[in-house]
Amino acid sequence: MAGSGAAAAAPRDEPPEEPEGGGRRWGAQHAGARELAELYSPGKRLQEWISVILCFSLICFNFYNLLFYLRLEHTPSVIVGIFAGVVTADFLSGLFHWGADTWGSVELPIVGKAFIRPFREHHIDPTAITRHDFIETNGDNCFMTLVPLANMAYKFVSFSPEALYETCPWECYVFALIIFITMTNQIHKWSHTYFGLPRWVIFLQDWHIILPRKHHRIHHVSPHETYFCITTGTALGVVLCPPAAFLLPSASAALSRG
Repeated sequence: MAGSGAAAAAPRDEPPEEPEGGGRRWGAQHAGARELAELYSPGKRLQEWISVILCFSLICFNFYNLLFYLRLEHTPSVIVGIFAGVVTADFLSGLFHWGADTWGSVELPIVGKAFIRPFREHHIDPTAITRHDFIETNGDNCFMTLVPLANMAYKFVSFSPEALYETCPWECYVFALIIFITMTNQIHKWSHTYFGLPRWVIFLQDWHIILPRKHHRIHHVSPHETYFCITTGTALGVVLCPPAAFLLPSASAALSRG
């Protein structure tokens, strides 16, 4: 009864995602989904915890230092840099998403279980991501941003104040890029969440600052060959990402189930 009540309360303009092939969506009970979920190991969990702790510690350190070196005259270039960082993050999310959907397999050493497995599980059970906690959702993205975050922190402790003043707008671009890459999976999770989202998240989705639910639903209609960008899903991102899907259509089709 509670389930039917929740379904009745669903907004009319936010129906559930389109089932694959016009039939019932596979979901969590599909054997393939269970098999892929079981590949999530204690070692992987530990790696995610370490990545999240290090990532957000470095984010706080770098943000404090960016604010220290920001000046009013930086404002125009910082605004451009932040916008460019968001667009770049959206493009990279689409390129990575397309690659993980199309190339390789979960049997590949290291990257198979760590990075390809979540994408393959996601197409069998699209709502699995909504059942992941913060660590599992964001651990991989935090891991990928550790090197640029550490490099930025190194600059703040070793470069002269004059050099940091000159490069501040560039570092703002890099920082915006890192923040949106770090949060891409969380944004992706929100795009699959239809109940209980904070109002500020819905506001950002409605204004296309982060990936809207209606927009991402298009990707989950078989054969899943469009709308790969999962950070903001901007029009620019849709046009640009991923170019390889258009340049190498025959290779993509041949290896899509590799």
